[in-house]
Order: sequence, then structure tokens, then C-alpha cells
Amino acid sequence: MINIAASEIRKNFSDSLNKVAYQKERIILNRSGKDIAVIVPIEDLELLEKFEDLIDNKYCDEAIKESEIFSYQDIRKELSL
Repeated sequence: MINIAASEIRKNFSDSLNKVAYQKERIILNRSGKDIAVIVPIEDLELLEKFEDLIDNKYCDEAIKESEIFSYQDIRKELSL
């Protein structure tokens, strides 16, 4: 992984972008020594989004199962409605 100052990326943006697109490099951008952003190949982003979707689906499934434990009437009774 390459670590570049944000001020430096401006000077060599085209070269850096080509490294990401064609050599599948990942570039960390930093400012004042602090990492602030990353430039990654599109394939990395697509994989990350798939992982996020899997995690979201897992939590949704768990929430649905949990909601099936209580009926609407039980919830109204619990809330004194």
C-alpha cells in the first residue's frame, strides 16, 4: 500500500490513478501525517459493498426474528395502549 501526502497527489494524480486502476495499488492519502482517505481499485470497493450488504442482511434477519417473538397485541399491552 502506498502512503502519499494529499498535497503530493495533486502533482501526480494521473500516475497515481493509473497505479490504482491498472496495477491494483491502494493509496492512502494523508494530511499533516494523519491518514484521511484512500483510493482503491473499483474491485475492492465492490467487494467491500458486498460484505456490507451481507452484514446488513444478517442484522435485518435477526431483527425480523426478534420482532416475531412479540405480537402487536403484546406490544400494545406492554405500552399500556
